[in-house]
Amino acid sequence: MDFGYSAKTEEYRERVAAFMAEHIYPNEEKLLAQIATGDRWQPMPLMEELKDKAKAAGLWNLFLPDSELGAGLTNLEYSPACEEMGRSPFGPEAFNCSAPDTGNMEVLVRYGTAAQKKQWLEPMLAGEMRSAFAMTEIEVASSDATNIETQIRRDGDEYVIQGRKWWTSGALDPRCKILILMGKTDPDNENRHKQQSMILVPMPHPGVKIKRMLPVFGYDEAPHGHAEVYFDNVRVPADNMLLGEGRGFDIAQGRLGPGRIHHCMRLIGLAERALERMCRRTKSRSTFGKAISDQTVTQERIAEARIKIEQARLLTLKTAWLMDTVGNKVSRKEIAMIKVAAPNMACEVIDWAIQAFGGAGVTSDYGLAYAYATARLLRIADGPDEVHRNQIARLEMRQYDNNESTRGGNAYVPLLDDADVDPLGPPRWVV
Repeated sequence: MDFGYSAKTEEYRERVAAFMAEHIYPNEEKLLAQIATGDRWQPMPLMEELKDKAKAAGLWNLFLPDSELGAGLTNLEYSPACEEMGRSPFGPEAFNCSAPDTGNMEVLVRYGTAAQKKQWLEPMLAGEMRSAFAMTEIEVASSDATNIETQIRRDGDEYVIQGRKWWTSGALDPRCKILILMGKTDPDNENRHKQQSMILVPMPHPGVKIKRMLPVFGYDEAPHGHAEVYFDNVRVPADNMLLGEGRGFDIAQGRLGPGRIHHCMRLIGLAERALERMCRRTKSRSTFGKAISDQTVTQERIAEARIKIEQARLLTLKTAWLMDTVGNKVSRKEIAMIKVAAPNMACEVIDWAIQAFGGAGVTSDYGLAYAYATARLLRIADGPDEVHRNQIARLEMRQYDNNESTRGGNAYVPLLDDADVDPLGPPRWVV
């Protein structure tokens, strides 16, 4: 495994970092002011200007590996650039690389028909519209997606949707013109993973009702946000079905793998910026006769933060490399591992930064409280820690089903049958 940045990778990382320094960081306060002025759920004019600048700079749709649609970056090549974007909550959108649009565009690229791509994908790639993804439900434990109860029923040339979703990010954004919904088309199928389908719902649409926007630790995340949505007898053309009935989990596997690793890349950038703020703050403040940065507890936390960030980055790069070389399905254990490791790392590092700032850390002045809210949410979004840990354990144990281990890529084979092993002697193995 070679994680050294190629010339192409480093070029894009440097260009994104330079764009962030010139256009994003200096405008963060202005963007916050625009959100706070008038209708919070209207797009920010300044963000649209920044998008035009990113597009003109050739820093657009970098997440897509297809060179005809994006920059032709692999997951491994995209990782450092995505980390740079994640340092600011406004970074990803400026490059048309923000969730849930990236995942929805990937779905349309992989599974959409020519007509669906023409109608929905092309405007999204151009940054002319945004999208939403409706999967999680309020009345069931959606960490097990087979619990989803929203109905998708065929009626002639249409499908009729009935159900209730929440955490449907971006649904209230006036730029949101398409929503991908997961629901049941075949609830009686013996194979629970064939009961679900995904379908395209134009927005706004008759019967689609935004009930409320859900805050995250008090942050409404306007103008994007997360909606609770009712689908009341919603009718859409049968042609809006993605890939075919019963293929919802197939699509989810293709969609959530890249989405999860993108979240982790951005979280590493978020943690890096928190650590930078922590270092600068503690060097500039003194307590009990010396700089806070000279206190051993501060030094220990800074050291631990650096270790944890580097560990998370290396695991993320390894996962990206595996996704590029062997595919998402084979890499599912590593994807689950980084989805647990990165949010927990970010929560801990950001919490240490908050502690170092004291009372200032829990205000909105330095962005740390919002950063913590973001990282904490991502221990739940795209699958909670517990689900990923269970999957990791199952995949780890599976290699022992035949009394073998694949540690290091080699099988450990006993020299003797179990019945012949001396119970008082050490076990003997060959590689």
